Amino acid sequence: MKIKYELLKTCGKARVGKLHTNHGDVDTPIFMPVGTQATVKTLSPEELKEVHSGIILSNTYHLWLRPGEDIVAEAGGLHQFMNYDGPILTDCGGYQVFSLVKNKKKDIMEEGVRFKSHLNGESLFLTPELSIQIQNKLDSDIAMSFDECPPASASYEYMKNSVERTLRWAERGKKVHSNPNQSLFGIVQGGPHEDLRKYSAVETVKMNFDGYSIGGVANDDESKEDMYHAIEYAIPYLPEDKPRYLMGVGDPIDIIEGVIRGIDMFDCVHPTRLARHGHAFTRDGKINLKNAKFKRDFTPLEEGCDCYACKHYTKAYIRHLIVADETFGARLLSIHNIRFLIRLTEELREAIREENILQYREDFIKRYLGE
Repeated sequence: MKIKYELLKTCGKARVGKLHTNHGDVDTPIFMPVGTQATVKTLSPEELKEVHSGIILSNTYHLWLRPGEDIVAEAGGLHQFMNYDGPILTDCGGYQVFSLVKNKKKDIMEEGVRFKSHLNGESLFLTPELSIQIQNKLDSDIAMSFDECPPASASYEYMKNSVERTLRWAERGKKVHSNPNQSLFGIVQGGPHEDLRKYSAVETVKMNFDGYSIGGVANDDESKEDMYHAIEYAIPYLPEDKPRYLMGVGDPIDIIEGVIRGIDMFDCVHPTRLARHGHAFTRDGKINLKNAKFKRDFTPLEEGCDCYACKHYTKAYIRHLIVADETFGARLLSIHNIRFLIRLTEELREAIREENILQYREDFIKRYLGE
């Protein structure tokens, strides 16, 4: 079946809902851990279940290169291949592809995008049709349309042409989408421009996708205000009966601000990447376990956290693992960081139900930033 979104409660623009999928129901708002290469770095599927993960992500570009979509299909699809029985979303590969493009004027064309493999320098050509066909074979629950993700600093003229091209690519991809059990999301682009975001949202909705994403907000040159404005510009034109996904966002405050503006789904590599560098989320802000002050700190990463790392290990021990370059340290921090963001969305759902989402934001930010 295709996914189905059920809206259960609103508080202003913030929403509590339930996403029905072929691999289980998911409560929203939700944070989705990223498993780029059919694995969330250092975590097993069982550990993902323990942190209450619902949907996880995998990356079309990386799985296309290795092991290849045909091998995943032979294994019975991505769920069987990686032994994860929950819902899976595959991104279109566009973000990775466009980061590898050297000459945008030459290599981004109507047909698709030419670029070189990050593995061996091989010349590759990815089209909207091929991106969808790969995702059809991966057999994820949700596939993403192929889009261009230009930087916010691009000229208005370039951004307008990019939006038009992304719309044409979305239509082409939708035409070849052939997996009856896989839902397909459209992506709204437009950079920091209100008129382009509105135009992209309206025209994408006309194509009647199963859900809608707001893209282009996680680029390095995108300011927080540009991100929040991009959401505000697009949300009024997205249907209430379908899920809304803010791509590539995993900062706790950004998640709260996104939920308040009407977003249901978030993803980011942030929690596992921070973990590999020794950083942990806490209610009192991010901490760096490499700091000497934690050498004799025999308390958990965060009091009251229900994750495996906090239940069984201290900051001092995890610091020792990080400093000694032991993988177990990054694993424990990844478990905690992912659980922290998922727990945040659980609390946001409760705040929406109790209609005190704005007070929740104020209290969280005051403590998180130490104000």
